[in-house]
Amino acid sequence: MARRSLVIVNPGATTTTERTRDVLTAALSRELDVRVAITDRRGHATEMARKAAADGVEVVVALGGDGTVNEVVNGLLADTSGAPRAGDIPALGIVPGGSTNVLARTLGIPRDPIEATGALLEWLRRDQTHAIGLGRVDERWFTFSAGLGVDAEVVAEVERRREAGATSTHALWVRTAVRHVLTRTDRKTPALTVHPEGGEPVEGVFLLIVSNTTPWTYLGERQVITSPDAGFDTGLDVLAVRSLAIVKTVRTAVSMLRRADTGPVGSHLIRLDDVASLRATSRREISLQVDGDFVGVVSHATFMAVPDALRVIGPARSPQLA
Repeated sequence: MARRSLVIVNPGATTTTERTRDVLTAALSRELDVRVAITDRRGHATEMARKAAADGVEVVVALGGDGTVNEVVNGLLADTSGAPRAGDIPALGIVPGGSTNVLARTLGIPRDPIEATGALLEWLRRDQTHAIGLGRVDERWFTFSAGLGVDAEVVAEVERRREAGATSTHALWVRTAVRHVLTRTDRKTPALTVHPEGGEPVEGVFLLIVSNTTPWTYLGERQVITSPDAGFDTGLDVLAVRSLAIVKTVRTAVSMLRRADTGPVGSHLIRLDDVASLRATSRREISLQVDGDFVGVVSHATFMAVPDALRVIGPARSPQLA
């Protein structure tokens, strides 16, 4: 009997088309008992994935960008404890449909949706899955990164511009980030204190990036590295930024693009590797993003690494598991 599957499609994703959806559905129907669901609002993918997991669906495929994938993951894991067993939930397949597709690229999934569909079919025939660790911030799961401060503020601004009709491009992100840092960010009064498990508090932090893998993101073909040693099979890696002075900020940004082996360095940066958990507190409400989606403002947050939380369909050894 063919395995029951649900394909969750975000029709608003940057590169998602009706043709891609039809090709994907027809191809997967050769291997699976396929049902297709189309999202129509934010959070809809989470609702559908949660129901699929509760109904015993064996495979859930996300067609969309990183935001869609994050919603699906949160739905699959919604009814699990803080330490789920990957074998107890549906396996996740990904067909990239966004502008960046960080998780898919990190896992070694082809960027072209049609090629990714062909690869997914081959992996399904071989029953090729592996478990990856995830991050969790309070009640929200993340697959590759979460951030407090400037990066989340930029994400929120880009989302507002997209809602106003702008297309999500790398140029839009760069322009928005530069303008935001120069004109809208408080670069004088840091709000954050980071409390790593078993370590001394780090005060005076403007920006906190917590990574579950590397890279942090992509700028076109170029990787943007904040924590070069982060990986799905380790704890969380942390970059805390204690100065947003223009010269230091430019140097940090350049080093994220050019220092693939070492990552950014500087006296204003604090890096922590392979951390099981940490807390962050803020003197004022501060923006939070997970996997490139703005999720709101908080005054405190707890981050936790969860090993082997999710079963993904993909290469036997993805680049970050090699």
